Amino acid sequence: MKRSANLIAASVLAIATVLSAMPASAKYNARTFKVSNGAAEDHPVSAGVKGMSACMEKASDGKMKLRGFYNGQLGDDAEATQSVRSGSIEMVVTGAAAIGGIEPAMSAFELPFLFANDAEVDAIMTGPYFDYVAAKMPAHGLVLLSIWENGFRNSTNSKHPIKAVADFQGLNFRVMQNNIFLDTFRRLGANPVPMAFGEVFTALETKAVDGQENPLPLIEASRFYEVQKYLTLTRHAYSPTPVLISKMVWDKLNADEQALLEKCAQEGRVAQIARSREAVNEALEKLRSAGMEVSELPANEMTKLREIVAPVYEAALPTIGEENYNKMTTELKVIRGH
Repeated sequence: MKRSANLIAASVLAIATVLSAMPASAKYNARTFKVSNGAAEDHPVSAGVKGMSACMEKASDGKMKLRGFYNGQLGDDAEATQSVRSGSIEMVVTGAAAIGGIEPAMSAFELPFLFANDAEVDAIMTGPYFDYVAAKMPAHGLVLLSIWENGFRNSTNSKHPIKAVADFQGLNFRVMQNNIFLDTFRRLGANPVPMAFGEVFTALETKAVDGQENPLPLIEASRFYEVQKYLTLTRHAYSPTPVLISKMVWDKLNADEQALLEKCAQEGRVAQIARSREAVNEALEKLRSAGMEVSELPANEMTKLREIVAPVYEAALPTIGEENYNKMTTELKVIRGH
């Protein structure tokens, strides 16, 4: 009997050891998060929303999912971001410019010609600068889950081809309500007109403005080719799209739910970035097929363009903050091997 008792005790101990080594079952409640975005549903951002939602549904056995709202249905970027801060909308995938007025560290992304290529973008968006910005967001009622992309921005107009910097002179360009973008286009000799994205198509159609600047997939998805003739591949700035959740909503989630959202936002980023970069070439071909005249500035004119807008960096320091600017530029130097 003693030997049997010892065997039973040993078996119980072994089972307890195995059980203690196994992770506890994750706890998920039934939740559907509304996600606001200003772009059309066929824009690459929807690939991120769908990828993130699929990840959440799979891991939570269908309990947690996203519901995307596009075309600014829940308000433009600024309005939707404020709604997320108040908790009336759970999430937003928004432009960095909408966050720059809230958190200056996000404004560093708006500098002209900040990134040379996609590799630099990816290193910054998933590296120490992301962590640095993310740590600042809860103070603003937001939690930064990931940074997806809108992409490199290019210029369109209805007046004439832009083949030299001088061709910007006098054009009325719609830009975001953002001091860095306003300064950039003023220095080029254009007349920047701040305007909400939802108003742009009508403004172009009625000739209230001559041109606008956005990434190619957004230009194509927004059908700007119907009201714009000339496309210039300037790649003058890069637009990230932060994925944010209301801190009020976040604080009501348990640790398992929070971890799942973070994990799936990163999985969503992989899907969104892949689709975004595929869409660039697809959009360019569609825009050409739709009748847009596509041009690029010669190398000497691009050099001149960069030189003309270079003072924007110093002028933007009060907006960005010296510490934020130094962190961004130092990290870029490390990435570039300087």
